[in-house]
Amino acid sequence: MSYARLLLDVKPDSSPVDLGLRAAAIDALNDCTQACIADTDADLGEHNVAEMVTCIRLCLDCADVCTAAAAVMSRPSGYDPGVARPLLESCVAICTSCGDECERHARMHEHCRICAEACRRAEQASRDLLNAISDQG
Repeated sequence: MSYARLLLDVKPDSSPVDLGLRAAAIDALNDCTQACIADTDADLGEHNVAEMVTCIRLCLDCADVCTAAAAVMSRPSGYDPGVARPLLESCVAICTSCGDECERHARMHEHCRICAEACRRAEQASRDLLNAISDQG
């Protein structure tokens, strides 16, 4: 069980969205943030840094957006669906873009392959949570 789930269980809110789904999204977003930060650092150490500029920029954006979304979704007193929806939509968008870019480099750089995988997981978890929130009204 994740710490996100443990903390959400301590003070569950009145949201009809499944806490397990919410915790899975928080974990995926936090993992994506960590992967993007590590990938950025590894990209900066590559011989052809100029070839990695787009990847670096997207990873930085992805880490920032995922961090914000995880923070909002982590609040045990609940969240505002009007804020959560566009934030999760932003996560889907940036995780897609960052994942695509990292996949371009994945054959040459293992750190990019791992980051792409984390982006795909966060993208899917964000979609799943977004769908659950949207289904609730």
